Amino acid sequence: MKAYAVALSFAIPAFLLLMLIEFSVSVYRKKLVYNAYDTICSLSSGITNVVKDILGLVVTVMSYQWLYQHVSLFQIESHWLLYVLAFLALDFSGYWIHRFEHTINVFWNRHIIHHSSEEYNLACALRQNVSAIFAFFTFLLLPAAILGVPPEIISVIAPLHLFAQFWYHTRLIDKMGLLEHIIVTPSHHRVHHAINDIYLDKNYGQIFIFWDKWFGTFQQELDEVKPVYGVKRPVQTWNVFWINFQHIWQIIKDAWMTKRWQDKIKIWFMPTGWRPSDVAIQFPIAVLPDVKQQIKYNKNNAPTYRGWIWLQLVLSLCMLFHFFTQIENYNYEQLVIYGIYIMFNIFSYGALMDGQKVTYFGEVGKCILVGYIGYLTGSWFGIPLWTMILFSAASLLMAWLTLKAELSFSLTD
Repeated sequence: MKAYAVALSFAIPAFLLLMLIEFSVSVYRKKLVYNAYDTICSLSSGITNVVKDILGLVVTVMSYQWLYQHVSLFQIESHWLLYVLAFLALDFSGYWIHRFEHTINVFWNRHIIHHSSEEYNLACALRQNVSAIFAFFTFLLLPAAILGVPPEIISVIAPLHLFAQFWYHTRLIDKMGLLEHIIVTPSHHRVHHAINDIYLDKNYGQIFIFWDKWFGTFQQELDEVKPVYGVKRPVQTWNVFWINFQHIWQIIKDAWMTKRWQDKIKIWFMPTGWRPSDVAIQFPIAVLPDVKQQIKYNKNNAPTYRGWIWLQLVLSLCMLFHFFTQIENYNYEQLVIYGIYIMFNIFSYGALMDGQKVTYFGEVGKCILVGYIGYLTGSWFGIPLWTMILFSAASLLMAWLTLKAELSFSLTD
């Protein structure tokens, strides 16, 4: 927990700096690639994912430690080759996990958040899930376990492999010559995020592109087909929690309402987006028929209150870093409460961006948690209690004022 928090303490500022550089370059080139609320949504999603991962809120069906202990055929002493094997094994596993998430209905819920943005920029890379509470795919690391790659090396390489996927989420880097044949480039990944028919469900590779070429899922970016980003069923919200769970909720509703028992089971494992015919007819869902008809979601608050939303994001980032510093000072249960508070805060201003009154649920939740921790410890993780009480009161007041003045505006990209 602590080691990962330390790594993130360096990685997050680096990511933010790169985003700032990308934004500056886009302004200089007069090719704006950022939308204010879309960016807030992306960063907020990253924060929730970090909190989930730091707290270990995932149930692992089979750990790599167990796999290594039971199937390892070799015992290789520490050698640089082990790190190469670990990286390749993680990339092979990542390709197939990514492919399963796109092509199997239930697993799409784990990944929809990452594709939900109708923009494409470095911030989109931070759209990671909080909905994947079960880890199923460790078995895909079987080749590494058989070859004797120790769990310690996997745990070192895994964050590096993840962080290395950040840079290619951009529209500002064109094709890269020889590298296009070896690694995943921005061009390759633009194809992956696009919803044009020719690009759909292509380029699952994470670092190396040859997996796609070997397994028949490669598609190059075409000059005559400009990528359009988002999902076929537009999420129509800035709230990261709605995005994380709306697909699984739809599956649950369809499974409940369909009359055929076989469909109640089949719906979970069919291709992404499949619905039983009786439910699809009775309860149709809008699907984007033609990418040329895409109208980007643009629900925004009155300009006076947008600054408050940005401030809430900045405060959430500050709380996240403060959370990192408290890991060794409090027990796990108390840290979970801190993590839930951060998520309540993000839920609240996410609902506020949509103009939804459910924002009050998040605000009340925050007040309850502050009161509980204040009662137990007399402060909020070392912060004077009165500070958090004032913040909670101000947050509740601003939520009321924002909803009262709710208007829809279009932000200029």
